Amino acid sequence: MSANFLQSINTQAWTNGRHNVECVKVIDETIDVRTYCFASTRPVMHFFKPGQFVTLELEIDGVQVLRSYTISSSPSVPYSFSITVKRVPGGQVSNWLHDNLKNGDQIAVHGPVGIFNCIDISSDKVLLLSGGVGITPIMSMARWWFDTNGKVDMIFAHSARTPSDIIYRRELEYMDSRVNNFNLNLICERYNIGESWSGFTGFFDEHKLRIVAPDFMERTIYCCGPTPYMAAVKKMLVGLGFDMANYHEESFGAPPEEAKLDAQQQAETAADEMIDDSALLQVEFSKTGKSVKIKPGETVHSAASQVGLHIPKACGMGICGTCKVKKTQGEVVMSHNGGITDEDVADGYILSCCSVPQGNVSIEF
Repeated sequence: MSANFLQSINTQAWTNGRHNVECVKVIDETIDVRTYCFASTRPVMHFFKPGQFVTLELEIDGVQVLRSYTISSSPSVPYSFSITVKRVPGGQVSNWLHDNLKNGDQIAVHGPVGIFNCIDISSDKVLLLSGGVGITPIMSMARWWFDTNGKVDMIFAHSARTPSDIIYRRELEYMDSRVNNFNLNLICERYNIGESWSGFTGFFDEHKLRIVAPDFMERTIYCCGPTPYMAAVKKMLVGLGFDMANYHEESFGAPPEEAKLDAQQQAETAADEMIDDSALLQVEFSKTGKSVKIKPGETVHSAASQVGLHIPKACGMGICGTCKVKKTQGEVVMSHNGGITDEDVADGYILSCCSVPQGNVSIEF
């Protein structure tokens, strides 16, 4: 990054939206995990809430693909941000990134968004639980508290397959060696012949929980990892009588089945159902001059699909914020999961995937 870049007086702050960024560094964390560092193509201070995520907009084999990844860096290092990606069998986007993305490449990202973060959910006594590449939002939080000398009592318990699969191992051990409010515990399912390992072995269970965090009942828990890992942790905590109001997890779930219906399926479904025309609602798309009548309960995104309009979408659950559009008239009920800010809502923006018109509406698209 050049001195002129840093000295610019026109530096702006990052806000939720679409941004062009450049890959400025690629770091091999383990044999199948890489960190990609990005900086904006113009000076931007990348402020976000540790634990939030961005959605990458890519073109793979001539098709636009969007995928969400948690930001693994901390906003305490604001002129760039990072994501950490694991190569997985059959992983369309993760494998494409590993095989293709390199220094100097430019892509578009949407965000940052997400309700799983340590700003909106704050505590001065935490238990950080992670499994595999699910360490990324947890690491962002830990880095933030470490860099800002936060007065937060942190117990960090990370589970990996083997010692060589521990992501950020050297940095975690460095943090553990520097401050007395960071207590690191590493757990490996197994270790291979020739590997030296003196930490916990096996799976994270009640026995290990009581060893690493005997006062876990008094802590706020942040958890992220593979679905089976998080399900096992939740089941264990519920069984121990933990107050689940103090348990928080990141959940990039698959879109619900109704969100997977394409425009043709939606049109066929509508044709099969007889409904009184007087009950239909009109959705107008002002920029393109198109409009459509929809049934009560259908989303703005469904309406757009029925007239051949493609509003970019990634999650279909109101998480990623990719499908944000501006509503200029009418009312909707929006059931989102953190993919839009209160400021955007106040300015008239909605997420089309989870916004259901309550009458005739007009959308700026």
